[in-house]
Amino acid sequence: MSEVRVAVLGASGWMGKVHTMAYQAFPQFFGRSWGAARVAVLVEANPDAARDLAFRAPGAKIMRAWLDAVQDPDIDLIDICLPDSLHYEVAKAALLAGKHVYCEKPLADTAAQARELADIAAAKGLITRVGHAFPRNPVHDLARQIIAEGEIGEIKLFKACQHVDMYGDPLAPFMWRADGALAPTGIVGDTGTHVFSFMDFLVGRVTELIADTYITTPRRPVVSGLGYGEQTSLTGSEAWADVTNPDGANILCNFANGARGVIDFSRVATGRKFMQAYEVYGTKGSLVYTYDEINRLRFYTNDDATGRRGFREIDVGPENSTFRAFLPLPNFALGYNETKIIEAAEVIRSIITGQPMWPTFETGHHICQIVDACMDSARLKRWVTIP
Repeated sequence: MSEVRVAVLGASGWMGKVHTMAYQAFPQFFGRSWGAARVAVLVEANPDAARDLAFRAPGAKIMRAWLDAVQDPDIDLIDICLPDSLHYEVAKAALLAGKHVYCEKPLADTAAQARELADIAAAKGLITRVGHAFPRNPVHDLARQIIAEGEIGEIKLFKACQHVDMYGDPLAPFMWRADGALAPTGIVGDTGTHVFSFMDFLVGRVTELIADTYITTPRRPVVSGLGYGEQTSLTGSEAWADVTNPDGANILCNFANGARGVIDFSRVATGRKFMQAYEVYGTKGSLVYTYDEINRLRFYTNDDATGRRGFREIDVGPENSTFRAFLPLPNFALGYNETKIIEAAEVIRSIITGQPMWPTFETGHHICQIVDACMDSARLKRWVTIP
């Protein structure tokens, strides 16, 4: 297969736009050796939102129903950028139709659903991918290499956080992300899964946890058609809706390798437009990362001489082949859209070569297990074991 024909579902939304761009952009950076993709179908249920789709992918068919794309014999890859509650249903239909599937996180509403999807994909020999893009920033390849080569010793503690302030204001309008019917796990599935992907990528499997989840503002005004990050003024005549999923969570966890974890994330951290950070502490050294310095890793090692020990700053650069595909110099930061281009390139390469790449639906299953455990632990108010 020289060209992978892609259908992007939810094409007019934020992720749909990013994915559509990524398929068209990645050959410019990685060359044709990674394969090629053609965005052949764009799916958008809202006809008003679909009006400007034609110029985003010239020649693509515009459809309103996702099932039409799944059943299209000319499509090789179904790319799911739909609300969380649709992920399982659409992914299952696509796999049963023999399509490769790239699904934005969270993979499913429950671990049982994710397990079913992973099993179907394995039985049919299909390539799968979950949209955990943040760890595909090349700086995290370096972190993983340092850990794997034992440079910081045995990992004892992992700390991480991710916070935004989209709901810091009690009058910030209601949107689907706060609706438990459309996003059953709320911030746990939305932001928490980003943190959980770092846990899986860097440290390994989680075996048990205890979590406290919370809602800070139980009701919010409804503004029809408002998208993520958009601003509006209230008139005072708005209807109000109940927030039916978590705004934040605090978690303690244990890993299979004996490490402990301390995790927190929320959508109510006023002033934090996007805060993401992790710290990995081992018996010989440690690693520290913050998204504010997106391609920089801080590394501490006990191998340094006494009196000379301290965190050194490492700017990941063109010595990493993925970074070099974009930039010839270090400290010219790669941003979020570039990580999605890397992700799309890896999806297409996997389909061309038949070799899956992290994170597959198997990874997505374990991350959904962590989400399930958080929701169960918060409800039961106790530690929960992850099988």
